[in-house]
Amino acid sequence: MRRFRNMAVLALCTLFGVSCMNDDNWTERNKLNLDANELKTGEIVLVSNEGNFMYGNASLSLYNKETKEVINDVFYKQNGVPLGDVAQSMQVRNGLLYVVVNNSGKIYVLNMGKYPHLPAFDYVGKVTGLASPRYIHFISDTKAYVTDLYAKTITIFNPETLEKTGTISVNNHSAKFYQHPTEQMVQYGQFVFTNCWSYDNKILVIDSDKDEVVDSITVGLQPTSLVMDKYNKIWTVTDGGYEGSPYGHEASSLWRIDAETRKVEKSFYFEKGSWASEVKLNGSKDTLFYINKGIWRMPVTANKLSDEAFIPKGKDNLFYGINIDPVSSDIYAIDAIDYQQPGVVYRISFKGMPIDTFKVGIIPGEALFY
Repeated sequence: MRRFRNMAVLALCTLFGVSCMNDDNWTERNKLNLDANELKTGEIVLVSNEGNFMYGNASLSLYNKETKEVINDVFYKQNGVPLGDVAQSMQVRNGLLYVVVNNSGKIYVLNMGKYPHLPAFDYVGKVTGLASPRYIHFISDTKAYVTDLYAKTITIFNPETLEKTGTISVNNHSAKFYQHPTEQMVQYGQFVFTNCWSYDNKILVIDSDKDEVVDSITVGLQPTSLVMDKYNKIWTVTDGGYEGSPYGHEASSLWRIDAETRKVEKSFYFEKGSWASEVKLNGSKDTLFYINKGIWRMPVTANKLSDEAFIPKGKDNLFYGINIDPVSSDIYAIDAIDYQQPGVVYRISFKGMPIDTFKVGIIPGEALFY
């Protein structure tokens, strides 16, 4: 979940190991049985639906770009068990789908073609023993990082064995705030950059050869996401905290950092009271998108913020996520509506023309292009 709606309850759940479901009760049932070899690369979009916090109703949706067919709840239909509590993020690598289930403290690994004898989305393993996992970044075929909201460490695991092999301490020993929570990651050379969102204002720099934090970059309050453009410039957007926050409150902002020098080159501030989030790039990595009520875009070489929203916020819209197809640069605008009913994804061309609208699960958060 990108913005926790009940931080105190989540902290108790994490600290005392509360489980919201038993996901080891696998049952025999009619399976989906999609042939992984028939899922053509470039045609498939996966949508992770967070579900309601503490309800254990996270899910995955499958969308075919060519036929516009949608299959919802594919994990349950294939495996006969709910996905878990809060589907935070996804990654595909070497024919496997890794789904980070935040409040369940695990990463599910599903077949997407690595094992020809297994259907798509069939369970093949999991990484467990995680506190509050957020995002995965693959260093190599045998090494990956997992960020965490509460652990004050980044977990290292082997994607081939799914065994944890180490941790990287990110603890700054702050007595007042729980720092550093880690989120999204980008890599430049051997260095991995990760933003620290909750009650924080840092981008940490990790040497992936040494597996240790070697530097940090100060930005605005609460950087929410991270991308790197074609010119090796790192972008983050900050939400500025909230009124009454003990950590402070300021205008949301957009920052550009040079990955080589680690110096801040530009910062753009939005109006006070805005809530910017989810910075993303198009396929050629020369155009930036972000959410600020509506969806905005700007060239990465721009010297000022855009004057007009690319997709204005409608009366009933709640834009919660955005992803851009790396091949076509179609925009997938994710609408959580009211956090209770199934969400909607709007597929829009790079020129702003509507292509399709489809329903998915509860609180859709991320689209992944396969």
